[in-house]
Amino acid sequence: MFLPSLKPHLGNNRILTLLQTSKTFSQILQIHAQLITTNFLNDPLITGKLLSTLTSKYLNITYAESVFTQVLEPNTYMYNTLIKGLMFNSNPKRVFHYYINMRRYGLFADNYTYPFILKACVDPTILYTTRKHDMDRSGLSEGRQVHGEIIKGGFEGDVFVRNGLIGMYCKVGKMGFSRVLFEGFSGKDLVSWNLMLNGYVRCRDMGNAEKLFDGMPERDVVSWSVMIDGYKKMGDVAHARVLFDSMPSRDLISWNSIIDAYVKAGDMQSAYELFDDMDEKNVISWSIIIDGYVKHGNPKKSLDIFRQMLCQGVKPDKISIAGAVSACALLGALDQGRWIHMYTKKNKIMVDIVVQTALMDMYMKCGRVEEATLIFSDMKETNVVTWNVLISGLGMNGYGKAALDCFMQMEMTGIPMDDLIFVSALTACSHAGLIVEGLDIFCQMEAWGIDPKIEHYGCLVDLLGRAGQLDKAISIIDSMPMKQNAELWGSLLLACRIHHNVVLAEVVLERLKELKADDCGVYILMSNIYADVGKWEGVGRARKVMRERKLKKSSGKSVIEIGSAIEEFTSGQGLQIQSEEIAKVLWSLLKVENFDE
Repeated sequence: MFLPSLKPHLGNNRILTLLQTSKTFSQILQIHAQLITTNFLNDPLITGKLLSTLTSKYLNITYAESVFTQVLEPNTYMYNTLIKGLMFNSNPKRVFHYYINMRRYGLFADNYTYPFILKACVDPTILYTTRKHDMDRSGLSEGRQVHGEIIKGGFEGDVFVRNGLIGMYCKVGKMGFSRVLFEGFSGKDLVSWNLMLNGYVRCRDMGNAEKLFDGMPERDVVSWSVMIDGYKKMGDVAHARVLFDSMPSRDLISWNSIIDAYVKAGDMQSAYELFDDMDEKNVISWSIIIDGYVKHGNPKKSLDIFRQMLCQGVKPDKISIAGAVSACALLGALDQGRWIHMYTKKNKIMVDIVVQTALMDMYMKCGRVEEATLIFSDMKETNVVTWNVLISGLGMNGYGKAALDCFMQMEMTGIPMDDLIFVSALTACSHAGLIVEGLDIFCQMEAWGIDPKIEHYGCLVDLLGRAGQLDKAISIIDSMPMKQNAELWGSLLLACRIHHNVVLAEVVLERLKELKADDCGVYILMSNIYADVGKWEGVGRARKVMRERKLKKSSGKSVIEIGSAIEEFTSGQGLQIQSEEIAKVLWSLLKVENFDE
């Protein structure tokens, strides 16, 4: 739809109405073009409205900036509109740029400008990209300068500016400054109280948070939700639940917070009961419960809930997608994992590094290395977790040399290494029999400032054990700076079986006894070691110990993917899935083959 040309005699009201009633960005482009040709762009009221429409209605901050640069004499309102838009688009550095320009051209900030500038000072995109020891210099120093300008301009008494100052100091943990501003302000409102409350919770100072909460002249659902969130972070689910049950009214935030508290505490039954009681759920509610079941070892339930969410018409977000994909990875449900991958593409769901990494992990665990590496190649951004999934995935699928190459590539990217990446690299070397390379990687840990943990020594023992260097492996265990554990000796015992070393296996068994870790699996392995070399007396001794101590091997569990369903069963368990239908089909087949005669 094309708009009629703007005549020079048209008044401001007509143009403002056109801007307000525009329905598409294309119409805004037409209006802008006509404003230029009719010289209306120099009208501060019209240009201000154009900027406001671009930043709030169409969220096109890039185009708004290009319009702003065409204005010969921008006023404070225009600067404020652009600054607000930039903050909503999480671009605090550009906010500072325009704030500095504003002052350079002799314009004064007002009570509308300062709250956004104060937010920009402590925006996470600035704070989280700054080293810890530079934190004060990165955000707080600018905030203090702005605070000084606020005092000079006489805006400290404005409630919006005052709350901006309180919020800024709370955000960087300077609760002493916040408290002075809060207590010295006679015009504080509920927002002021909630800001202070949130500040104490962020600092994990629940003592002062409780005192403040108890002394509040009024509370809203935000006040209650902040306190619940605080107890959740402290792991005090019982106290969080008492507050939740005492709330006069609840919103989605409070429901989601208490459910998340139970999830983090590992009480999935209580979390699900609350989830089931919700009259209204949003995508965050679903995501919390889906992710919770994955993290607490019930991926099948996680996928079931993900399907329920889709059936109820709720569009998943990045967190629920990542949770469902992780569930598929744990279950080996390749078809469903692929379906979710295609679903994200078909529905144009924006995926981030977390979802892409989860997809990589799923494909790796399902043995689809090529598909996993394709995702990695397409990623615009990677981090240490992504590389860890790539390296460990290649290693577990038998591509040890490729995993080692990726480890060396990662070193060149400059991404900081962590202890898990070395575990993955050492494990890959172990599976591929790359002894020299594995020892070299172990030695590199010191250069990266990482002290080897017991997991790294475990990888080293496994590496040497698989290669038959059992004496070196036992020497490594004995020279470790930390206490030995059963996993190390268990790894060595497995190596003893591979290399038929009965003598060392008996030594290892004694060490496991000392650790009280000689369980059923250990004696089954010892029995197999004796059987492999024909020492049947040893087999008898191992079996006798198992009988006397009533040690039994736990039933193995299998997971199969049947169409869109995931089924789990253990050895000896009757299959319940569509049993009547299966029986009918089997009976028909028997008749066809004349087995009923």
